[in-house]
Amino acid sequence: MGWPCVVARVLACLLMLSRASALTSDIFASGKSDKEILDNLLKNSRYDKRLRPPVEDPDFCCGLKTPNDTVASPAGLPSLRPRAHNRGVLTVNVSVLLLSLASPDESSLKYEVEFLLQQQWYDPRLRYSNLSQYDYLNAIHHHEDIWLPDTYFIMHGDFKDPIIPMHFALRIFRNGTINYLMRRHLILSCQGRLNIFPFDDPLCSFALESISYESSAITYVWKNDEDTLRKSPSLTTLNAYLIQNQTIPCPIKASWRGNYSCLKVDLIFTRDRSFYFTTVFIPGIILVTSSFITFWLEWNAVPARVMIGVTTMLNFFTTSNGFRSTLPVVSNLTAMNVWDGVCMCFIYASLLEFVCVNYVGRKRPLHNVVYRPGENPVTQGDKKRDSTGAADLVTCATCTGPPGSCSHTTNNGGVTEPCFVQVRKKEPPHPIRVAKTIDVIARITFPTAYAVFLIFFFIHYKAFS
Repeated sequence: MGWPCVVARVLACLLMLSRASALTSDIFASGKSDKEILDNLLKNSRYDKRLRPPVEDPDFCCGLKTPNDTVASPAGLPSLRPRAHNRGVLTVNVSVLLLSLASPDESSLKYEVEFLLQQQWYDPRLRYSNLSQYDYLNAIHHHEDIWLPDTYFIMHGDFKDPIIPMHFALRIFRNGTINYLMRRHLILSCQGRLNIFPFDDPLCSFALESISYESSAITYVWKNDEDTLRKSPSLTTLNAYLIQNQTIPCPIKASWRGNYSCLKVDLIFTRDRSFYFTTVFIPGIILVTSSFITFWLEWNAVPARVMIGVTTMLNFFTTSNGFRSTLPVVSNLTAMNVWDGVCMCFIYASLLEFVCVNYVGRKRPLHNVVYRPGENPVTQGDKKRDSTGAADLVTCATCTGPPGSCSHTTNNGGVTEPCFVQVRKKEPPHPIRVAKTIDVIARITFPTAYAVFLIFFFIHYKAFS
């Protein structure tokens, strides 16, 4: 490019700037309202909302509206046509301010999130002079005449309410910076590990990107390199426990379309562990251990043992069924299924133990064995006695040593024979003794086994993590 062309370009720019200065001095006079200023800024002759805001280009000057505009050059010089000004990438700064969190119920995987989404970008076509008294122009009633990013929400559940003008704000600052603020109320469909419910931490995500502009035209970035969401000082949580959040660019595998700029928000919630312990686990432990009380009652205390066994079973069925009706339906085995199944097995086993003890205790004793109530049912079998109370061991009449130590011989009709020791056959235990022995064993095995299950259950499902 020769010097004449350069001089012509400079002269043309100065001419256009002088004309624009004369025009803006009238448009942005101190007595003008923001509506009047916006009406002039958004005239069809100087602003076209169908065009993406121009990116700063040194070859684009003089406030031209479109790439096809030309600058009238002085006589004898060719007209000037600047290069296309929309070839750069427009940066849209994004930030999110959380307002409220809510969940329909504890067992749901849906969370309601209300937040303010702020988008900020630069449009040099909307700069206005410092002659105006306004630091920014309120363009809420001109939003249909201004170019706005076509931001689209992906990976979410649904919008709770429609967007009406009261739900957003639009401000234009002197230097052409546009601040677009939207209120959003999303119902998020979250992902949780329902196999360990209620000890899972649901992950709720939503993302935003442009529906029509590729990343070569618009790029979304988190404002000030934020890595977490900002929270309102008056943030309210209704049955929603947010433990972690992050704002990141969309991973390639999670992006809706790979050639579009995308930003992602991750919200990690947790369940109210105290709620489940007070309404499910502690009542369940009390009911199961209450069924073990029957082991300390007499074997023939039929009314008391039946009442405890049946009552605990019915109560557990009632509480578990009422709670399971609110749980999400899944096809795999969950922690709550394991809890209900094992606890019910212990209650049912204690009831079966009573049936077994009562059946054994009422059986007819063999050989008319006499049960002595004062003897310990466990150690009583060590003393074997017949119906007369004599010891089972019978010794030789002439043996002077202790029982079982007879080793001499006797003369039987001139024949010397060894003296044999005769031991009576062991008598079978009394049925009552067997029934009491079963109760004693159950007092140890049932509580021990249930304690082992509780330790394994809460450690395996990381209940206290």
